[in-house]
Amino acid sequence: MTADCVVITKGTQPKVLLIERGAEPFKGCWAFPGGFMNMDETTEQCAVRELEEETGLVVSDLQQIGAYSKVDRDPRGRTITVAYLVFVDCPVAVTGQDDAAKAQWFPIDALPPLAFDHDDIMRDAMALFQTIVAQKNS
Repeated sequence: MTADCVVITKGTQPKVLLIERGAEPFKGCWAFPGGFMNMDETTEQCAVRELEEETGLVVSDLQQIGAYSKVDRDPRGRTITVAYLVFVDCPVAVTGQDDAAKAQWFPIDALPPLAFDHDDIMRDAMALFQTIVAQKNS
């Protein structure tokens, strides 16, 4: 079981936080910060911990995007992830740490190819993002 964090900045030109994977699978590819859940934590706690471990960013307000369970989503074996959406006001300084070679902000409309099934997660994150923005504007 894993958890992933899609961090998006607020504003007219949103950015997304990605990490460059420092290890296989997908070494050198970009992905959302995330990782394996410890036995003594929830998926929310795992997402917060992994985000801090891999980027240095500390957050507390998460919204669940969904659970992803395609049989072949991770070449290491059967892995289910729960993805979370996090909003921050603006891009803050981040550093690739732990098993992340780099951490970097990308314009939401110019993302690099993503590892695993993170394109699917990003699509769903954008749908949730647009719903939240529409609710705030109404």
